[in-house]
Parts: sequence; structure tokens; C-alpha cells
Amino acid sequence: MDGGLILLVFLALLFAWGLNRVRRAFRLGPVGYAGVVIVFVLVMLMLWGQTKI
Repeated sequence: MDGGLILLVFLALLFAWGLNRVRRAFRLGPVGYAGVVIVFVLVMLMLWGQTKI
């Protein structure tokens, strides 16, 4: 397992924790929550793919 992947997992956990707090503040429904998570995953995959090139 390379360091970049470990960093991505850590960032994802940090993001999930922060998103939970934001969701409570903005009262996001499950659809909004899922949309934010999907966008985050796509951005992280694109960033991870760029570092591999």
C-alpha cells in the first residue's frame, strides 16, 4: 500500500467527519449528503490518478 493511498483514506475519514458536522448545520437530506460524497470520491480518484502519471 503506497503512502498516497493511505493519505487519501485519512482525508476521506476527515472529510466524512467534517461533512457530518456540516450536514447537521445545514440540515442536508440523504440525497444532498450522497451527492456531496459522490463528488468528493470522484475528485479524490481524479487527484489520485494524476499523481500516478
